[in-house]
Amino acid sequence: MRLFAAVLPPEPAVDELGLAVDRLSGMAGADRLRWTARDGWHFTLAFMGEVGDDLVPELRERLARAAHRTEAFPLRLHRGGRFGRRALWAGAAGGLDAMRLLAERADAAARRSGIDMDEHRSYHAHLTIARAREDTDLRPYVEALDDFEGSPWHVEELSLVRSSLPGGGAPGAHPRYEVVDSWPLKPAG
Repeated sequence: MRLFAAVLPPEPAVDELGLAVDRLSGMAGADRLRWTARDGWHFTLAFMGEVGDDLVPELRERLARAAHRTEAFPLRLHRGGRFGRRALWAGAAGGLDAMRLLAERADAAARRSGIDMDEHRSYHAHLTIARAREDTDLRPYVEALDDFEGSPWHVEELSLVRSSLPGGGAPGAHPRYEVVDSWPLKPAG
């Protein structure tokens, strides 16, 4: 199964970002972008790809330990950005050092479980809101997000999520995400 470790924003944060994205999707040229489904918005911490069923039990144990060693932290959705000319995202502010630490621990948990991970990259907290099939000038959308500031919440759990890619290449189809397991973070304190 295709798996990744993630932080899932709470519904009020998703609703706030949704209002901002509604405005973006009404801008000129927005129909050239594939907007991600709100029920799948997440911050990926460690993408594992296809994971054999035999590795999942140890992965769960190691992710549970990583969660229990990491203190809960504040976070909010904040502004936006882009990766090149093909991915538009919302950023985060608040406990970014804690989020990076949790991402490193999730990556290490996967590696120690025997999962072949891509080369290590420094973590950049982002939540993808749209993708372009071809090079697109995303700067107007990033500029429109310059004043976006979501309400703070506390990240209190680490989630293991299964991703199922849409079949048949149906236009507008989105991946389906299912939380396989989650673990509480250590209470802040």
